[in-house]
Amino acid sequence: MRYLRSGPRRLHAQETGPARAKTVGLRSGEIADRNIRVILEAIRRHGPLTRTELGRHSGLTGPGITNILRRLAEEKLVTSNRRNGIGGGATATEFALRPEGAFSIGVKLRRTRGEIVLIDLSGQVHDRVYFGVEPEDGVGAVHAAVRDIIDRHATLPIVGLGIAANDWSDARSEQLAAMATIPRIYVENECTASLLAERTIGSAMPEGGLAMIIIDDDVQAGFLIRGIPYSGVHGRAGSIGEMLTGPDSVQLNTVVGFDSLRSRIGDEDFARLLKGEEFSSPLLSQWIRDAAGHLLDPIIAMAGFIAPSVVMIGGDLPQGVIEALIHQLSVERRDTSTRPLLTPWISPMRPASFSGGVALGAALLPFLNTLLLPPASA
Repeated sequence: MRYLRSGPRRLHAQETGPARAKTVGLRSGEIADRNIRVILEAIRRHGPLTRTELGRHSGLTGPGITNILRRLAEEKLVTSNRRNGIGGGATATEFALRPEGAFSIGVKLRRTRGEIVLIDLSGQVHDRVYFGVEPEDGVGAVHAAVRDIIDRHATLPIVGLGIAANDWSDARSEQLAAMATIPRIYVENECTASLLAERTIGSAMPEGGLAMIIIDDDVQAGFLIRGIPYSGVHGRAGSIGEMLTGPDSVQLNTVVGFDSLRSRIGDEDFARLLKGEEFSSPLLSQWIRDAAGHLLDPIIAMAGFIAPSVVMIGGDLPQGVIEALIHQLSVERRDTSTRPLLTPWISPMRPASFSGGVALGAALLPFLNTLLLPPASA
């Protein structure tokens, strides 16, 4: 399979230095690559589409679209069929995404556990495995998981590997690349990966910004502003787990993070939650009440300073637990006994579209770097 020209990079890198003296134009090869991405993205989002419809979505000319469609068909990324006209009228050829034309692997890596998924070009998950991690051997654990999933799907065209981890370094990428046969490795932090999953294959993006809160061993937030992930200086934006919150002014991580949840409900029930089981428990309900009482503070801060259209809450907790937490947050925001004023201006809150959205977003990184439009262009 031929890959487009964009090389490995971190999608959230931001310009922080002085403005450049002039804007550098795209070379002809880069323009061609971008046009291919525009057409493939239009088909993925809105297809099947005819050439005329593709012209309306992309702004490209008929001959250019025809050449791009020919190349995409040769790469086995799109397929064509005849569309019947209304009332038996003239037919037209329509083009649709061929999801099995490309696959990608995504890894979410935590200190003691990991998740790996295999997805096709449409974002459909074909394989998912959870694995343990020795704290000092994250690279070895990722390599073993990647090797196993490649061996199980040896005939598939896998274009690359994406890793979502908050403490992954370039040195670890180089070490993994020397061990693995995967063609390309891309890295993002967990919240940005989850945001990219929402933006690319999740629910329709609202106008304005989107905030994502991920509850895991720690609590973190990510921001999508005009479709582009924002990570701040040194990637520190969204480190809300270190905030002092609630009427008792304690660190958010110590109340909402997984250590707090595990100690509250016990190891056995905590393991059930991570497996996706839904159950009721007085201890779990108490954790939800405590977590909401402290999580509301950073949500108020985000709503006041950034005013996102929606605040999503995600992570590995079951959907019912996330929904119960959001309901309790709505109760807390109306309670003036601990906060002196009502906050009707807080952004709407809802669960993330995907359970395990971090690994899914990681798997999208190779596609966004080689085949689909990156966030800055979409």
